[in-house]
Amino acid sequence: MQVIALIYLSSIKKRMQEQNLFRTYTLQEVLDELDGIECYEGPGHRQQVGEITKKQTELYQQLGVEPPTSL
Repeated sequence: MQVIALIYLSSIKKRMQEQNLFRTYTLQEVLDELDGIECYEGPGHRQQVGEITKKQTELYQQLGVEPPTSL
């Protein structure tokens, strides 16, 4: 499991370098900002993603990742 986490961190760091995001954010700041997105699932209901802020959406776009949506 730790190997997978390291692969994700390496990928995020690489994309941050490519997009010059280290001028504005640290790796920890990006992780903290994106950590605030919550996911809900009730019995008999499909998974729902909580509110995503404009800043979070912009970070996803800058990282080249599609922001999460409700499934």
